[in-house]
Amino acid sequence: MNTRTVRSVMTRNVVTARPDTTFKDLVTTLADERVSAVPVVDDAGRVVGVVSEGDLLHRLDLPPDSPHRRLLHRHRTEPPSGPLADMAAGLMSRPAVTIGPEATVAAAARLMERHLVKRLPVVENDRLVGIVSRRDLLSTYLRPDGEIRAEVRDDVLQRVLVTDPAAVGIVVTDGIVTLTGSVDRRSTAEIAGRLARAVPGVVDVVTLLDWRYDDRAELKRHYVFDAQVGPTVRWPT
Repeated sequence: MNTRTVRSVMTRNVVTARPDTTFKDLVTTLADERVSAVPVVDDAGRVVGVVSEGDLLHRLDLPPDSPHRRLLHRHRTEPPSGPLADMAAGLMSRPAVTIGPEATVAAAARLMERHLVKRLPVVENDRLVGIVSRRDLLSTYLRPDGEIRAEVRDDVLQRVLVTDPAAVGIVVTDGIVTLTGSVDRRSTAEIAGRLARAVPGVVDVVTLLDWRYDDRAELKRHYVFDAQVGPTVRWPT
């Protein structure tokens, strides 16, 4: 199946900053480019951090006991100070959470959720090649229903499961796939639902498939047999 990768949805022309980019220039860049964050790259093109609107808010002169100040500093190991306080090197969040271009869209979404970030610099061979945002990841759900149906039919049913697509009804409405009809085995019906759910753009899968043979008991016997039988051990005599 054509699993959607980060490379297919990322933005390639990335607006970046340098470690010595000043606070004012950072604010200007975010406003002019209409972005909420920029990767910070060194002379070799490596990503050394990310400056977001939230990071720049650290420069606000808030009272020490302000709940807003506590919120802003919650995810920083140390507040900016000294000569770097007004430059990207002192304002950025580091280390940057990055991802590779061949990672799946689902992996990128999990990484964003785990680290509570809204975008990920995309790095290949230690160099910045793009950036992917939450909006980019959601763009996969803009796939036309007809395109999704064709992939479920051609890739899931014909290529992977080697099942006659004429025996299975496929209806896709607003990204929700409904499978009807009949297949040979119960396990085939269950696998078809799981594989259809993995197709890019699928929101949900409703499996209404019938099967001619319930192979659950057979699969269970095979599993127990494989788990119990091991190599023959000959003890020395």
